[in-house]
Amino acid sequence: MEDLDFTRPAKSPIYDPAIAWEFFKFAGRAESVSQGESFIVENQKGDKMYFLLEGEVGLIRGKKVIDIVREGEIIGEMAVVSQQPRTATAVAKTACRVISLEARQFQSAIQRMPEFALMLMNIMINRLRLTIARLSISKALPDEDRWRECSVFDRKFVAELVRELQDRPPVHCPVHKVIMREGEAGVFMYVVLEGTVAVSLQSRIVERIGPGGVFGEMALVDQFPRVASAVAETDCSLLAINRNDFLSLVKTNPGFGASLLKTVAERMRYMTSRDR
Repeated sequence: MEDLDFTRPAKSPIYDPAIAWEFFKFAGRAESVSQGESFIVENQKGDKMYFLLEGEVGLIRGKKVIDIVREGEIIGEMAVVSQQPRTATAVAKTACRVISLEARQFQSAIQRMPEFALMLMNIMINRLRLTIARLSISKALPDEDRWRECSVFDRKFVAELVRELQDRPPVHCPVHKVIMREGEAGVFMYVVLEGTVAVSLQSRIVERIGPGGVFGEMALVDQFPRVASAVAETDCSLLAINRNDFLSLVKTNPGFGASLLKTVAERMRYMTSRDR
């Protein structure tokens, strides 16, 4: 992908080009790209993602070639997912054939192929874990006075989730309660209904999660131990979602998967901004 801060999906053992191909051909459009053409431009808005059918593409940041994309790989998905500007330019080294997918088509494609959303989320989470590990080693984790506040779902969507999971009543957490600990197995992810939760890495607060925000999804997706701890900063009401509920929501509610992809991408951008 052009956003090398996230590491190209094809570099991950989790990446399956067959799943990516099926995802793109469902709602995408075949296009030809001339040799030398820049079809993704650094710092511009990203409204399309691409699957490379034939040819080679050079990725350029500033004036430096940083990588080569080849057949079967995807380009540009992070700018579409995160709705942030491109972080590199893609130039066709040879004449290329691609399948393009517009941002507005993304959710309908996810509804048909939720396994693509899960694959991409798993890849991003894997890279996020590696970035956090590097920041930990270099002692460059964000300082407490630079925390960010994150919200994922609006009130209407949260109300829909509560109704959909009505057999799982909200969990009350009093102030100062430890909700999850770094290194533990992840059984639930959480949506904050009321209150504020502080998420920390090695005792450094990196996020404060208010109503509509989520936390704990990383361990639920990749089933590795928790990378962070979370404590209730106020009395809180949380919606706990287990792995089966999570997989069901991704498959039946494309907005759920797309929103989680976006928040993981935003966390990745935030952490990689420290990993320079």
